[in-house]
Amino acid sequence: MKKNISVLGLMSGTSADGLSMAYCIIDIGNKKIKTLAFDSRDYSKDIRNRIISARDMKVPQLSALNFELGRLWANMCKNFLKKFSLPLPSLVSSHGQTVFHDSLGKNTLQIGEASFIAEELKVPVVCDFRPMDIAAGGEGAPLVPFFDEFLFAEKMPVALLNIGGVANISLVGKNIKTFGFDIGPGNSLMDWAISYYSNGRLSFDKDGKWALAGSPDKKKVENILKLSFFRKSPPKSLDREEFGFEFFKKNFSHMKKEDALATLNYLTALGIKKAVEDFLHPKPVKIIVSGGGALNPALMKNLSVLLNGIEVISISSLGMHPLAKEPAAFALLGAMAWLGIPNCPYSSTGARGKRILGKILYPFGRGKL
Repeated sequence: MKKNISVLGLMSGTSADGLSMAYCIIDIGNKKIKTLAFDSRDYSKDIRNRIISARDMKVPQLSALNFELGRLWANMCKNFLKKFSLPLPSLVSSHGQTVFHDSLGKNTLQIGEASFIAEELKVPVVCDFRPMDIAAGGEGAPLVPFFDEFLFAEKMPVALLNIGGVANISLVGKNIKTFGFDIGPGNSLMDWAISYYSNGRLSFDKDGKWALAGSPDKKKVENILKLSFFRKSPPKSLDREEFGFEFFKKNFSHMKKEDALATLNYLTALGIKKAVEDFLHPKPVKIIVSGGGALNPALMKNLSVLLNGIEVISISSLGMHPLAKEPAAFALLGAMAWLGIPNCPYSSTGARGKRILGKILYPFGRGKL
């Protein structure tokens, strides 16, 4: 087995704000991942709006967006490699853009045609990871717990919390069966609120400024957390539209903007606290936070206060950019698929057992940038 594999991991998350890329050197045998470069490229307002509305598109429009994203990502990959003066990787691994996910019906769809990446870079591309998990009886998500187990399985028990559009958590460590699930809204409702109050000019609460300036309606939050999704035992996964714009309009649009952001920020934090208390056993002594939520001081403050007795730190303290974790995770999933090694976190998704997730596209030849 080749000791080190260079993989360019791609992640376009539920926030639909851009493509995150991480160039990783993966040592499978020694369970090490080194991120040589990371970058995130924002989408235009038009593309972001079309991604968000993709679930309601007709087939011609959805097909066009699928191909457009593939071409866009191929170009972003080339520019990324040039920017950091990196050689072509052994392979590219792309999660794709989720436009629909139904955990109950076990149905999911990721778009962003990876053939354009393979054709442009002339390297193999691994993509479309979730369907095989669903075929094996799982929910297709969350998949990042595999990455968490790879890095932390032989260490002291720790919880890995990723706060993207959706928040999800994993519990891993020595003598612990890896366990993970989607918690509920991460940044998605806050992003909807910012877009609503700014008439589309802003897409997120930068530095948590609006949330820090407001007062949360704690009673409203406690009532929302009585909804069935939050009470349901894992395995469970979430589509961002289950708590989407209509949910925001119905429950929060009448509020003063600062109070709405403070309330939504508190909702994400308290939802995480409840999930930790209700479903994580043993209770972790440390939670490592990644994703856009790790960059929100108001959210990190709420988490530290609510999770009293648990150390809450950003993954940046371990040398990884908070937005680099998910593309690095899919770099690992792609490397495992390429080598024919099972990469399914079945204890988190509910799948029947070990599986190899991902489809591999083989280009003809190897090109130059």
